[in-house]
Amino acid sequence: MEVVKKIMTWARIKSPWILHFNTGACNACDIEIIAALTPRYDLERFGVQLKGTPRHADVLVCSGAVTRQIEDRLIRIYEQMPEPKFVVAVGTCACSGGVFDGCYNVMGGIKSVIPVSAFIPGCPASPKAIIDGVAKLLESLEEKNDTGRKS
Repeated sequence: MEVVKKIMTWARIKSPWILHFNTGACNACDIEIIAALTPRYDLERFGVQLKGTPRHADVLVCSGAVTRQIEDRLIRIYEQMPEPKFVVAVGTCACSGGVFDGCYNVMGGIKSVIPVSAFIPGCPASPKAIIDGVAKLLESLEEKNDTGRKS
């Protein structure tokens, strides 16, 4: 069983499947996330593939501040993802609530609702920053996996 877990961890690190979810953004970060997936920036060279369902995703990429209306949906999507799961907050609004922080209907950044593995700041975050953030997340997962090995 240990071998199967190692193979699954290796596969998730080498080919993470992501789910993109907008929690209430102005669409600027969404456009940049989609641009990172186009052939110009080619996020697929790291094995990253966009999926349409949380049941197949390893990484949840969120943009925008969390509103009260979307909070339950975000939690439901997070709970539907298989373990191990990771969350990436893209943009200033997703990191901290941005200019919407303190509004009557805004809960704050993504971390106010679910745990976040990586923060990619910027308004909007550039495709290069998004690629760098995802690559560093995968690199840190690989380092964690390497330190857990027995010599």
